[in-house]
Amino acid sequence: MKIVQPGFARRSTPKVKNGKVQRKNRWVQSPNYYLKNRKAILIERRKPGRGYRHIVTREDIEKFIELIPNWAELSRGLNAIVLVPGSTPRYGYHVPGVLHICAWEEDLWQDWPRKFAQDNVSLLERLRVPTQELSDGQVRCFFSEENAKAFQLLDVFLHELGHHRDRMTTKHGERTARGEEFAERFALEYEAMIFPRYVKVFRPRFARLPS
Repeated sequence: MKIVQPGFARRSTPKVKNGKVQRKNRWVQSPNYYLKNRKAILIERRKPGRGYRHIVTREDIEKFIELIPNWAELSRGLNAIVLVPGSTPRYGYHVPGVLHICAWEEDLWQDWPRKFAQDNVSLLERLRVPTQELSDGQVRCFFSEENAKAFQLLDVFLHELGHHRDRMTTKHGERTARGEEFAERFALEYEAMIFPRYVKVFRPRFARLPS
């Protein structure tokens, strides 16, 4: 499930634990991120928060953007890429000029609603993430650190970049006019182009089936 709200969009899954939707961690915008006409894109890491850890590093971001075709144009108007504290229902979000990638839960395995897992089945298979249907209707995804990182870069990062591209190609460059559908198509298109180079550069050893 991807939610669009006024001012920002996010790549999210409505996670449920013990029958309750988990609350989001609070986050604070830094005014430095929103300075216009920055000469260079700021890549910043904030503390992951209790129960979370950053799988993606600043160095990973730097390597990954070198793989993206036409990055100079796609990143026009982008001020910062920020690794922010974890937030249970979401993996990333876009605020005009800033892409945010949320920290991952310390427990790498993720329980997703079936619909969310089905929407991402192609990438899960490509990343060799084993899955298991649970009795409560959710799908357990047995992520390793390497394929969790790949998911954050190849899916979450590209999805939020899609929102940024959407905003920058509207008439006044002020809002994401085409929403989640545009961001998802953008992510799928670029993931397909980037994946072979990603494997060569990051050399991931994706997870095997759990015993």
